[in-house]
Amino acid sequence: MQTLQLGRVDYVPTYESMQAFTDHRHADANVSVEDQLWICEHPPVYTQGLAGKAEHLYNPGNIPVVQTNRGGQITYHGPGQVMGYPLIDLKRAGYFVKEYVYRIEEAVIRTLLQFGVTGHRVAGAPGIYVRLDDPTGHAPLANRPSKEASGHPSEPDFTGLGKISALGIKVSRNCTYHGVALNVAMDLEPFNRINPCGYVALKTVDLSTIGFQVGWQDAADVLSQKLATYLAP
Repeated sequence: MQTLQLGRVDYVPTYESMQAFTDHRHADANVSVEDQLWICEHPPVYTQGLAGKAEHLYNPGNIPVVQTNRGGQITYHGPGQVMGYPLIDLKRAGYFVKEYVYRIEEAVIRTLLQFGVTGHRVAGAPGIYVRLDDPTGHAPLANRPSKEASGHPSEPDFTGLGKISALGIKVSRNCTYHGVALNVAMDLEPFNRINPCGYVALKTVDLSTIGFQVGWQDAADVLSQKLATYLAP
């Protein structure tokens, strides 16, 4: 997989380029296009997923709102957040969407671990979370996903947790785009104007607010390496 470091780029042209890249892959089934991983950050923007509801956005102010075709609901992107966009042919990679999501989350967990932070999964709520009172502790969450569980709770339990990484993907004829966000050192105020990912009062955090001073480029380099490793065929 080829990794491209794009720097700070506007959201809409990046979104359009992901679509164009994926359309090109579909144009000629006989031509093999190498998978790519785009790493970047965006100027302030709200993005709305296909399931998005208007009531989850309170007051965008001067921050633009972009309707997208990814899964999920409303989220915010801005400076100080690392964006990872894997453009992968899942059929060639040899795994399905559920495992793809698991692998992305695992890459984020391993990235956080590199900086001394323990990331957690929450049943029924894609993304990665940290314990606000003990971000380095390894005790498992009671509400973590479980193979033994008969189903996810209707409302995930975020008590004592903050969301540090959001996930939103699109799969078109086995090919992925959109991706994952890791909050490093952001202005978190815009998250107060939305219900992040459609959850009322879900607290959003970054590495800085939980006490870990990490440079954007350092986080981008580790995340890109972990994504390349865990998304390998």
